[in-house]
Amino acid sequence: MPDVFDPINLGALTLPNRVAMAPLTRRRAYGDGLSATPLMAEYYAQRATAGLIIAEAAHPCAVGQGYTDMPGLHSERQTESWCPVTAAVHAAGGRIYAQLMHAGRNSHPELLGAGRHPVAPSPIPAEGQVRVRSDPAVRKPYPVPRELSTGEVRETIDEFAAAADNAIRAGFDGVELHGAYGYLIQQFLSSNANRRTDRYGGTVRNRTRFALELVDAVAAAIGPERVALRISPGCTAFGLTEDDVDELYLALIDELRDDLAYLHLFEFPGHRKLTEALRYRWPGVFLLNPHETEDSWPAGVADLHLVPDGLADMLAFGTLYIANPDLVARLRAGGPFTPADPATFYRGDHRGYTDYPVLEPV
Repeated sequence: MPDVFDPINLGALTLPNRVAMAPLTRRRAYGDGLSATPLMAEYYAQRATAGLIIAEAAHPCAVGQGYTDMPGLHSERQTESWCPVTAAVHAAGGRIYAQLMHAGRNSHPELLGAGRHPVAPSPIPAEGQVRVRSDPAVRKPYPVPRELSTGEVRETIDEFAAAADNAIRAGFDGVELHGAYGYLIQQFLSSNANRRTDRYGGTVRNRTRFALELVDAVAAAIGPERVALRISPGCTAFGLTEDDVDELYLALIDELRDDLAYLHLFEFPGHRKLTEALRYRWPGVFLLNPHETEDSWPAGVADLHLVPDGLADMLAFGTLYIANPDLVARLRAGGPFTPADPATFYRGDHRGYTDYPVLEPV
């Protein structure tokens, strides 16, 4: 069996190892119109030894923004700003996918501006508060979102496809669709956030329809070999519920086209049996961000056996990649691992972003 340091083919790419940098929201898109910056290019290039970098979530349309200083990929300015980022990663020998994330109900009119209001499958608010301004910090409860009409659902799918095309024009090697962690795609999958009575709500088949149509539209725009989907069965973020989680995700995988670059599973503790079922149901490359139990969070060196054991083809690491830009080398050596500073996870400057050390060459 292969191990995590062996090469693997991913679409048209040949990756030198099976370590992926998971998408990590860092909220440093200080460029004009929420565009990428030279500091972001430096940050990603530092981590180019990963088999694959999945860049931080970018919103595919203005109403899809969920956080302050979150980058987009829907304007020409935003698209152009990512070109130096992808070029820096490629110059360093790396490969990088964009992640497209629509926040759906997890937003606020004051964050969106221009008279926009959060949209969702149904007019049911998310739990919690959202930061609407950063300087000074102001948080407000999530409002009741506006329900998307059936026609607007199709328009949202078209916006994703256009943003995916922008990502390829910006030099990304592919696009991952963020169907996890309580954002718009998972809101459609949910049994409590989606109360629709049209073809996108009600039955399991109908609740998977948005995700399936979205994947097909993006595949038609850029080619299925450059498209991936991320899911997180059982996620309860923002008050989300999936009462029929096993049936729901097995049905989704059974209908999902099998010519995608990969399926990315962000595992929530307590769902290992479902992880196993999805892994063996999915015929393509299976990328796993493993969290079997609460104690196994975050993913780390103890999870490397999951590739030779056959549970995954690739492993994604998130928190470790913040403070260990040379994570592949550190995993191979069994450490040491620099601890990350949570105070610098979001916003800020180069501190806690591009100033973490690398191992001294042997």
